[in-house]
Amino acid sequence: MIIGLLSIVLLVLVVVLIAWGVAIHNGLVRLANQIRNAFSQIDVQLQRRYDLIPNMVETAKAYMKHERETLEAVIAARNRAVQAARQVKDAPSPDAMHELQGAEGALGGILSRFFALSEAYPDLKADKTMTQLLEELTSTESRIAFARQAYNDAVMSYNIKREIFPNSMLASRFGFKKEEVWRSDEDAEIKKNIQVNF
Repeated sequence: MIIGLLSIVLLVLVVVLIAWGVAIHNGLVRLANQIRNAFSQIDVQLQRRYDLIPNMVETAKAYMKHERETLEAVIAARNRAVQAARQVKDAPSPDAMHELQGAEGALGGILSRFFALSEAYPDLKADKTMTQLLEELTSTESRIAFARQAYNDAVMSYNIKREIFPNSMLASRFGFKKEEVWRSDEDAEIKKNIQVNF
């Protein structure tokens, strides 16, 4: 009878441990999927920005003939950012994410220079197409910032769930690695420079 009772207790303990492991695994899977979904929202907005940039450069070419180097640098930075975003989408990893953040920082820097130079061209500032493109870009930048915040919130929830005890004991065994938040120093600079009064 004692052996039978001990067997039942042991069986119940094993079932509880398995259920606990499954609950931890499923919770981490859910949060990891939220991170992927949040990144896809960033990706949609980044793609929208990438689509606007060539139109802006093309519009500016007519007015900024002496700024060819800057215009080419904007397109080159945009192309690097597109490639980095594609890499994150195809093979997400912390290195790919850092590459994307670096490419986005470089793009933000060159866009800042582009907007500063465009101030010297009153005809460009008066161009209706350029004004519309800048309004769309400003709206897109706001959406990117919102999507990045949602992404960072999802990463924070995931990392907390992954790191708290006793989840931390199983998370690494299940292959759940720490995720990095999106750190972006250029956001404030881009917003400040995009708010140009055309």
